[in-house]
Parts: sequence; structure tokens; C-alpha cells
Amino acid sequence: MKKLILTTFILSLLTCSVFAQKIPSKKGVMKAMKSTNAYFMNKWPDAGKSIFTNKERPSNIWTRAVYYEGLMALYQINPDKEFYDYAVQWGEKHKWGLRNGIQTRNGDDQACGQTYIDLYNIDPKPERIKDIKASMDLMIKSGKVNDWTWIDALQMAMPVFAKLGVLTKDDTYYEYMYKMYMHTKNIEGGGLYNAKDGLWWRDKDFVPPYKEPNGKDCYWSRGNGWVVAALVRVLEIMPENAPHRDEYLKTYYEMIKALVPLQREDGFWNVSLVDPTHFGGKETSGTALFVYGIAWGVNKGILDKKVYLPIITKAWNGMKKDAIQKTGFIGYMQGTGKEPKDGQPVSYTSMPDFEDYGLGCFLLAGTEVYKLKK
Repeated sequence: MKKLILTTFILSLLTCSVFAQKIPSKKGVMKAMKSTNAYFMNKWPDAGKSIFTNKERPSNIWTRAVYYEGLMALYQINPDKEFYDYAVQWGEKHKWGLRNGIQTRNGDDQACGQTYIDLYNIDPKPERIKDIKASMDLMIKSGKVNDWTWIDALQMAMPVFAKLGVLTKDDTYYEYMYKMYMHTKNIEGGGLYNAKDGLWWRDKDFVPPYKEPNGKDCYWSRGNGWVVAALVRVLEIMPENAPHRDEYLKTYYEMIKALVPLQREDGFWNVSLVDPTHFGGKETSGTALFVYGIAWGVNKGILDKKVYLPIITKAWNGMKKDAIQKTGFIGYMQGTGKEPKDGQPVSYTSMPDFEDYGLGCFLLAGTEVYKLKK
């Protein structure tokens, strides 16, 4: 009860502060998205070029797949042929294939399928979905449901199942997605979701007795952001009468309620959600994913606009003011990893090992902020 009263009090304060923040204009939001996207497209004119960090990786891995999720969201509200062509080039350069082939069970390999299916829906050429459908069908045929051992995988693979369910009008995809999701939520490592706190442990390595330096649980910002994005994307994709929507919606509400009081005064969220002393500071990727999730809820009419608009506004204005540089480069972006200490340091000028997924998160957020009715 005390926690509920505190949350309500914080929300009321945030609501009262809406007038202290300038609500983002559509023009300003679009400008920020175009600027950051142009920076990336100019830097990577060849969509099929390998990514070199500590080793060479093909560009159809999860990091680039998340970018294209954002680009396709931007294309929906601003159908620039250049965006479409860039996405098609990416698919064609990889022959619409998956890293490690159709036998892969890794959600990181399958994430590219989200954009492949989107592009198929625009121009239904069979080769665009041949491999991704084959891969997911092999998953179902196996009967194995314990592949998603880390919460990032929910965002990478759940929307693929949902999109195939819509495309084929076959509930089998929804049912199997649900079984895999529930294994991650309730069984993997004893269950990676803490219903009491409304937040997720990244994987079994962070389930208690693991503690952050301040003695609290380790809830990684971007990891929880991935789950918010997974739930939002699945709820957006699935028809209203699809099975198990209530489960996803219930968890979505619980997470949003838990995240709001953890927002920093500058609008960002820390990499460690409940230990601001553990690599505390601004971080853009998790923040963008939370903005995406909250703004989507407001746009769908399932979150109270009066309550949540100030939260969205503060976060978006914070990212635009403090993270977006004139070149289009996005600062305060944590590099790849799985916990607060990874990808550090995170600063205005620090360059993450991959620039693509963070931009994808930002574009997803921007497209929902752009849709807000003032």
C-alpha cells in the first residue's frame, strides 16, 4: 500500500510539472529522427557491409536488425523511398537469409526477420520470408521452448512469431510464442520476471542472491527496455482476438508502473534501474525504449495521457537536448553487454561498439512521440 501511495504521489507531481516542459512538436521530432538516421545512412552506404569491432560480423545480426525496426517505423509515418530502398538493399545483400542459417534457434539471428516480413507485406516476393518462416517453423516442430534464456531475446524473436501469425492466419505461431515467453518469465533460472517489482532480471546470472553494490536487485535498463518493446510490438501486431493478449497487456502495465518512479530528473533512466550509484548517469538506449513503450500506450488510449505525457516529454526533451549532437551522432549510448558495467564509459562523446541498435531504439521512440496528439 505504501508503494502504491508513493507511486501515485510521484505521478501526480509529474503531471503537475507538464507545463514546465515544452511538449515536443511534430516538426522537431521528425527533424531529430531524420538527422540521426541520415548520420547513420551516410556512414553505412553499403547495407551489406560487414561490421568490424573485436571481430568481423555480418550486418544481418541483431544490432542492425533493431536499427531496421526503427527505420521501418519511421518509413510508416514518412514513406521516403530512400528508407525503403535501404532496407531492401539490406535484405538483398544477405539474400534474405539469417546468420547461421534456418537451423538457428538464436533470437539474435532471427531478429532480421521482422524487417524481412515488413518488406514482404509491402511487396510480397516469396524469397523475402522463405528463410525466416522456415527457421520459426523448425522451432515449432522441435517442441523445445527453453531457447530464450536472456530477456533480450523476447524483443528479437517474439515479434517474428506474431508477424507470421498475422501473415498465415495461424494461431500456432501465437501459441508457441506464448509457451517460450512463459518459460522465460516463470521457469528459466526460477523465472526471470519479478512480479513484486514489475521488472526483469537479464538472465539467470542476475537472479538473487545476486545483488547490486547498494544491496538491491540488478535490473538492467536496456534489458527491461527490450521486454517493454517486445510487449508493445506483439500487442501492436496481433489482432485483438489473438490468444494470450491479456497476459502481455498485464505485464506491460506492471512494467510501466514500476518504471515511472525510477526516471531521473533529467528525463533519462540509469543503466542500473534501482542502483543509481552503479555506473549512474544518462543512458539513451534504455530511455528510448521506455519512451517508445509509454508513448505507444498513450497513443493507444490505454495509458492516461494526463499522467504519462509529462514523463514522455521530459524523457524526449532530455534525449534531444543532452544526447543528440549536431552531426546526428547519439551520445550517452551504452555499448553491447548485459549489465551496468558493460559498454562503459557512457558519456556524451563515447562511441559504442555498435551505433546501429541505439539509433533503432531512438527511431522507435520518435515515431510514437510523433504520433502523440497534443
